[in-house]
Amino acid sequence: MNILSAAARRFISIPDITERGSGYELIHSDPENAGTSGGNSLRTRTSRRRRCASCLFQFFTLRRICCILTLIPTLVVLGILCSGIPPSFNDVRRYERGLPQNNATRAQIEGGVRYLRFQDPLFGHGLNNIMQERIMMSQLSYLTNRSYVFEDYIWSLMSTPYTIYDFALRPTRMPLNAFISGPTAGGPMSDTTPRAVTVELWDAVCPRDRVRVVNSKDAPSEADGASLLEWWKGELGKIDETCVEISGEKRVFDLFLFGGQRMHSLWPQLSTSPILRQFTWSPLVHSTILRNFALFQPSDTRSLSNFSEGSKLSGLVAVHLRRGDYKRHCPRLVHWDSRYMGFNSFPGLPDTFEPDKLEDEAKAAYYMQHCLPTVEQLVQRLHDVRKENPGLKRVYVMTNAWGWWIKSLLDALQKDGWDDLASTLDLQLDSEQFWVANAVDMAIGEKAEVFVGNGFSSMTANIVMLRMAKELPVDSCRFL
Repeated sequence: MNILSAAARRFISIPDITERGSGYELIHSDPENAGTSGGNSLRTRTSRRRRCASCLFQFFTLRRICCILTLIPTLVVLGILCSGIPPSFNDVRRYERGLPQNNATRAQIEGGVRYLRFQDPLFGHGLNNIMQERIMMSQLSYLTNRSYVFEDYIWSLMSTPYTIYDFALRPTRMPLNAFISGPTAGGPMSDTTPRAVTVELWDAVCPRDRVRVVNSKDAPSEADGASLLEWWKGELGKIDETCVEISGEKRVFDLFLFGGQRMHSLWPQLSTSPILRQFTWSPLVHSTILRNFALFQPSDTRSLSNFSEGSKLSGLVAVHLRRGDYKRHCPRLVHWDSRYMGFNSFPGLPDTFEPDKLEDEAKAAYYMQHCLPTVEQLVQRLHDVRKENPGLKRVYVMTNAWGWWIKSLLDALQKDGWDDLASTLDLQLDSEQFWVANAVDMAIGEKAEVFVGNGFSSMTANIVMLRMAKELPVDSCRFL
């Protein structure tokens, strides 16, 4: 212990400069020598500067500088590790590999199944951008009677299991069945329709020399959704090969399709397709909702696990409030003259977005009210929704906002007379459920008696799509 104390004192000790008398010079107090005080003062200041420089030089030795430089990244790494190491989801991967259609030996012996893979699926985006694309990819596979090759939810293409995001570890990829189940993730559709398979199965039964590659360069990407899907159906219908892969710089289903009204023409066939009709959330998402049953106060707890048509959480309004990056994004929407996303602009939805007749300042304020509303505007908006739906008693806020902002909102809503208030931050989550919390919020939004969303958000668009597919009342989908 004495050795450690001595070493510590040696490391942090500062030389005692008072022992070096040559650096000091007395100032004369005799009036007769007052004329020389200016020179003495200058020499004193110079001497002090030299002593300070000498002190710093002696303290910041090369050894100490190296130690400090080593300590900084060490502290950063410790801070990152303190956020926890994300789960591997290996149990979910084993489940996917264990699905009957993913038995490579059986698939090779029986044959008869044709496969469709998309070479460059979207990655590095939020769950909802990727979910939109996956649903359309599986819909095209269904229309062409091919087995859709589904992939992980990919955040990063790094070969490591984790990456760093917001000074915390994040999984580079997660199995799709951690978020959703149903046909897009390998669930059954019918006895004759081939089920979706994993990339591992594709690699086993489709070696590169047997893969027919189709380039997307000639696809009419600016056509309406129904025409685009019909074009691809026709092109793929001409191909007899078992293994088909769509490649090319042009995305088969791009963000502009999902962001505009060209999606409307797809709805008649998509709404009746098993891709949506049999869509469901993963068991992990369902378990999170059941774990938090007290938060939603259902009159019958069985309704929490029932996602069939017409099932809802009576008395609950779920409101989607995107904050964070939307503080930058919403003002940009004004300059881009953006409109609500495709599924958020369906004819028949009660709330429309019409900024065209407004002048610049009024137009900007109009956008912000519908994209990034203030606490006061939100209280008034939910007050109006409750007035139209008197049975509403409780509010669930799905948001990425800071805790202090959420508290100010909930306090204001309480003063407006709501019986019960909760938010995303109130969810009790284990280490795996934490990483699917966004899907949990979506499932709650899908089941709420009334949903109030952000028309510019893909998350809101997907919730509206799922609610309409389950034939919930159109006027139960509202916007800020």
